[in-house]
Amino acid sequence: MDIITTAIVAALANLSKEAIKDSYNALKAALKKKFGSESELVDAVDKLEKKPDSEARKAIVQEEVEVAKVNNDPSLLQLAQNLLDKIKEQPEGQEIINQTQTNTVSGVKVGGNFEFKPVQEGKKS
Repeated sequence: MDIITTAIVAALANLSKEAIKDSYNALKAALKKKFGSESELVDAVDKLEKKPDSEARKAIVQEEVEVAKVNNDPSLLQLAQNLLDKIKEQPEGQEIINQTQTNTVSGVKVGGNFEFKPVQEGKKS
């Protein structure tokens, strides 16, 4: 799962924490500003908020992130990293992130103890 989707899904599991809520809202506001509040991506995030446990909705958010090439935007990647950092600060935060890293389509574990870093322009990860 990509960093943007991971951050969104993990945050939805922790929105009761004010620091996480603020970082999540900052990321969502940036998505709305860049892609428009009526975009497929923002619509997918809104629907996931209503059913955060839905594997199908998580997969749709991931697909829309890929289609919109969100992971090519350093400022959005930084907002997602900030959000993940806030989640890690919470008790069991790293565990939530690791669980979120599970690929929703195939069930293959992608994660471990690692940190997302923004992709440098012109380089592929």
